[in-house]
Amino acid sequence: MRKSLVSAIALALAVSAGATLAMPAQPAAALSQTPTQLPRNVRPVHYAVAITPHAEKMSFDGRVTVDVQVLKPGTSITLNAAGMRFSSVTLAPTAGKGAAMAAKVALDEKAQTATFSFDKTVAPGSYKLAMDYVGTIGTQANGLFAIDYPTASGQKRALFTQFENSDARRFIPSWDEPAYKATFDLSVTVPANEMAVSNMPVASKAGAGHGMEKVTFRTTPKMSTYLLFFGLGDFDRVTTSSDGTEIGVVMQKGKGVQAAFTLESAKTVLHDYNDYFGIKYPLPKLDNIAAPGSSQFFSAMENWGAIFTFEYAMLLDPSYSTQGDKMEVFNTAAHEMAHQWFGDLVTMDWWDNLWLNEGFASWMAERETEKVHPEWNTVLDTVGVREGAMSVDAVATTHPIVQKIATVEQASQAFDTITYSKGEAVIRMLEAYVGPENWRQGVHNYLKAHAYGNTVSDDLWHAMDGVAGGKPITQVAHDFTLQPGVPLIKVDSAMCSNGETTVKLTQGEFTKDRPNKQPLRWHVPVIAQVVGNASASTLVNGSATLKLKGCGPVLVNAGQSGYYRTLYAPAQLAALKQDFNKLAPVDQLGLMGDTWAESMAGLEPVSDFLDMAKAVPADAAPEIWAEVAESLEGLDQYYRGDKARQDRFRAYAVAQLKPAFARVGWDAKPDESTSTTLLRTQLIGALSELGDADMLKEVRRRYDAQATDPKAVPAALRKTILAIVAQHADAATWNKLHAEAQAEKSPMIKDRLYGLLAIAKDKALAQRALDLALTAEPGATNSAGMIRGVSWRHPEMAYDFAMAHRAQVDKLVDSTSGGRYYPSLGSSSFDPAMIDKIKAYEATIDPSARRPANAVIANIQYRQMVRKDRLPAVDAWLAKNGG
Repeated sequence: MRKSLVSAIALALAVSAGATLAMPAQPAAALSQTPTQLPRNVRPVHYAVAITPHAEKMSFDGRVTVDVQVLKPGTSITLNAAGMRFSSVTLAPTAGKGAAMAAKVALDEKAQTATFSFDKTVAPGSYKLAMDYVGTIGTQANGLFAIDYPTASGQKRALFTQFENSDARRFIPSWDEPAYKATFDLSVTVPANEMAVSNMPVASKAGAGHGMEKVTFRTTPKMSTYLLFFGLGDFDRVTTSSDGTEIGVVMQKGKGVQAAFTLESAKTVLHDYNDYFGIKYPLPKLDNIAAPGSSQFFSAMENWGAIFTFEYAMLLDPSYSTQGDKMEVFNTAAHEMAHQWFGDLVTMDWWDNLWLNEGFASWMAERETEKVHPEWNTVLDTVGVREGAMSVDAVATTHPIVQKIATVEQASQAFDTITYSKGEAVIRMLEAYVGPENWRQGVHNYLKAHAYGNTVSDDLWHAMDGVAGGKPITQVAHDFTLQPGVPLIKVDSAMCSNGETTVKLTQGEFTKDRPNKQPLRWHVPVIAQVVGNASASTLVNGSATLKLKGCGPVLVNAGQSGYYRTLYAPAQLAALKQDFNKLAPVDQLGLMGDTWAESMAGLEPVSDFLDMAKAVPADAAPEIWAEVAESLEGLDQYYRGDKARQDRFRAYAVAQLKPAFARVGWDAKPDESTSTTLLRTQLIGALSELGDADMLKEVRRRYDAQATDPKAVPAALRKTILAIVAQHADAATWNKLHAEAQAEKSPMIKDRLYGLLAIAKDKALAQRALDLALTAEPGATNSAGMIRGVSWRHPEMAYDFAMAHRAQVDKLVDSTSGGRYYPSLGSSSFDPAMIDKIKAYEATIDPSARRPANAVIANIQYRQMVRKDRLPAVDAWLAKNGG
């Protein structure tokens, strides 16, 4: 998105290939070098936490006793605390020599700290810091929060925690920074008829009177505060086991069938990860906890032994869920389970190395998906992941993978496309560079050396240096993680002689918004081939010459593992287009991605991409047609507001896509590929978005017929059909959808229906959705998403509405999303006035938190440039090609 020290070490042992992983002490010198917002005079060792939640009052009582090591003499202790009221704070020597000292408490809500001052100097040594306090249960996913949800038997309320990145301080006063690892004992006094869940199994239960019981959980391993978890509600739990570990899925009562796929997937994934990492998962159980609702910040969280996931990313409802949902559920589970090693067992020492958690989990999840479900062909998705990262990384507002983090808000903003997607793409490139088995050994060595500890990126590179066979892995890694941007590999020439082609490559930098920028320099691992022949590789630093077997068109970045753009000379690109059908689908996608991006940036004619898309053969892989559809939809958005030009473009785009849909059809075939199933829904959506009258008529016919014809809206198409109907809704249809949302008893479907009310093209209906979002009806965690849904088609309306009601909207957005939420509402605008509005918003926030706003401004400016400078070329191409 851890009672004594001796017993904690005993509990935290893990075995790998016969070797024991001991829990290292955190060296004081290393800790002192880690960024912090707290004094370094005290270190926590163990937390004993007792919580009594009062769900009906939206508050809780807490008592925590922390075993601490005072490292330097002083008269005060400062730790993190937010939204708490303290009634008692004392400090007593652990050895029992000396009386307990009462503390004076000073709270700083802005800094989110509590300072405890004492009348006498506290000498270095071991102490117990005991604190009694009252905290708040929130309605958004920060700290301890409540989710209200409907069931057939009435409204229910469940409690969950979410602490990443800096919200454990809302639950327990603590040293709430990742480098302050400790062990945790948690006990909770809760209604006896509800289920309490935490990181570890239950150690004991005891009656507490008045229908309450005290539930005590076993001691955790040494871990960071943000990984602690507590959940409470009217739950069911289904279980299986893998390699001796109990695996569970916890969800609202009656939903066990919907959890079956996640449960079986987790069993497979845990076994595979035990094998790949060479280190057995060290906890006795691993739960996946499903919750209704949503967040603007996250969908799942890797709490050690107690993964939290919103229902839409974990459960599969056979009446509603699609193949795409199933794939997302698997990937989410695989991502969070990878964190049990990358992030939980070994944790970055500070948020500037967050990518060590998120980039690796994303890469590992994709690798596992390819292994377990090759029929899904997700290897082609890696191109899309890289494209998303490069799009963000090619503008001035990007940042390095390893970035400077100074504040809580900056830490929240670090959870972004660069950290996740660029991190994943760079890891994939480095794995290909050193070789999969060498990379795996390096990962094992890194995890084994730093188990239960904290690291920086160089710890990983040092582990890789030992297995890379002399390759300069640290140099390459530094180039791609310590500086921003996208390398551009130019194919200057390709000359064939005696059955061998000599290719000359030079390096630049690809940028979307700074054509005259002085390029950065990288050591770029490049793999190339003559189409149909064996590949060869080299490391490009400025320039390089590569000899390839065979003669013919040269493909650079063969296999698409590299994180860079490739720019071909016109003749070379023409040759590749001629042999397009001979390329592997992954390389077809890569070539199309480079051509699209470079044509939009002005490095080559827009016609290059349009010619390529037009020439895609009918029998091309479904993923290629999906790329064509997505690109045509993207171009269509640039014509928004210019009906005549847009109608001409749409006529061409519909004519291009209709034959593809005719081949796929409305009805699934028994033996069709997963890719075809996904393409069907994408083409239905694309043709509807492009205004195809035939498609819109058939969608509406099916929607109207569903009451009498069960086959009219099959489960696989229900979400797609409902979305299109909602987009084109009139008042009567909107009212019908609204009534369905009000009556729905499944929280997952109910949340989706309220989201659909926000995507209507009609402005009056969009306004009704905005007004509805400020009421309690949609649910506290859904309203912010509704406002964002309106913003896609009506950015000015949504942005102005949110700013006019900011005090109300602030309560609907989890605090970890606050800095990016408001600017995002204007991101689809073409109006120059929106830039001024976002700049006005920027002036109201801390300068260190302005990156998301600046990124939105840069995106609007880029899109204005495309509309002004690129669309005329598209118009000209259409005039020649039947538009």
